[in-house]
Amino acid sequence: MLHRLDELDLSGGSHDHPKPGRAVRIGIGGPVGCGKTALVAALCRALRDELALAVVTNDIYTTEDADFLRREAVLDAERIVAVRTGCCPHTAIRDDVTANLDAVEDLVERFDPDLVLVESGGDNLTATFSYGLIDRQIFVIDTAGGDDVPRKGGPGVAGADLLVINKVDLAPLVGADTDRMAGDAARVRDGKPTALVSVRTAPITEVVDWVRAQVRVAA
Repeated sequence: MLHRLDELDLSGGSHDHPKPGRAVRIGIGGPVGCGKTALVAALCRALRDELALAVVTNDIYTTEDADFLRREAVLDAERIVAVRTGCCPHTAIRDDVTANLDAVEDLVERFDPDLVLVESGGDNLTATFSYGLIDRQIFVIDTAGGDDVPRKGGPGVAGADLLVINKVDLAPLVGADTDRMAGDAARVRDGKPTALVSVRTAPITEVVDWVRAQVRVAA
């Protein structure tokens, strides 16, 4: 079952609009195990028949996330590129984005996509993307990580253009209050949208619609 916090604002927030005529770049960050790769896979499956897509994944030492996406055949394998950061994941998406920017620009040159998804390696609540790398960012948390996470805020939770609270199906099993999480998110996010979903067990319609809207703005 899908939940959402009021109606999602599809505008993407207060940042400049993505540049017209250029592939829209959306960063997806969040802690280890929150469901980032599953969200990337679900977005690819939902949008690949209407948009040209490419994906960059980040892991510290492995190519595990990219390998998973290729095994699942969510896109042609050559459209999925892995970056091994060798350091704290947020460094490669915020402080020195060179490796990720090179990967994105190579995919753009080869495939001319409408949308590039850049998945961060698993990180903490301080992780944010540089807007020199991406146009919009999604931050993912999950109910199993604790229903106090939205209240505690942090740059990822408070500042992302879209907050996704995943694994709502597990909330009863871990004693998490999703209404509380939604309310706390509303208080710390200053009107920016939040979607409560279960990526593996239900459609993610609100998230797909939000991503589609970011691409439409740049068309």
